[in-house]
Amino acid sequence: MSIWRTYYHLVWATRDRIPSITDTVAPELYRYIQAKAESLDCSLHALGGVADHIHLIVSIPPKHSIAFVVKRMRGGSSRHISTEFPGHRLAWQREYGAFSLGGKQLPDAIAYVENQPHHHATQTLIASLEPEAFAPAPKLPNPFQWVALNQPIYQSHL
Repeated sequence: MSIWRTYYHLVWATRDRIPSITDTVAPELYRYIQAKAESLDCSLHALGGVADHIHLIVSIPPKHSIAFVVKRMRGGSSRHISTEFPGHRLAWQREYGAFSLGGKQLPDAIAYVENQPHHHATQTLIASLEPEAFAPAPKLPNPFQWVALNQPIYQSHL
């Protein structure tokens, strides 16, 4: 029998940060994610969030990639909520955060996730673990764009 100990802190937000995770929807959303984790042979250690994003502490078996698990959880949960709550739209942004944890960090990470509403209310957040930390970067101009050598940017270097 194989043994593995992997711990990840996963975070993802609703599309456009719309507060779609209402008090009515949240229990069913969390129940679905718990069931999905179990069906993927993952161990869900903690699950929590606020109206526009969720956090999970999860162990993912080596047979699955993080991207595979996140895709199944997000896609399935948005479809499930749309079915269970007709007229309620839950969509996720494309980006997500995935952070590896050591066993010694696990209790603190679980406490952080389970107390998300409190952390947001009191502004005791860990900024690098919140969705703003992995928001898409602004588009930069194409660095391979053709530029004539007589343009001012190159004249100073000639």
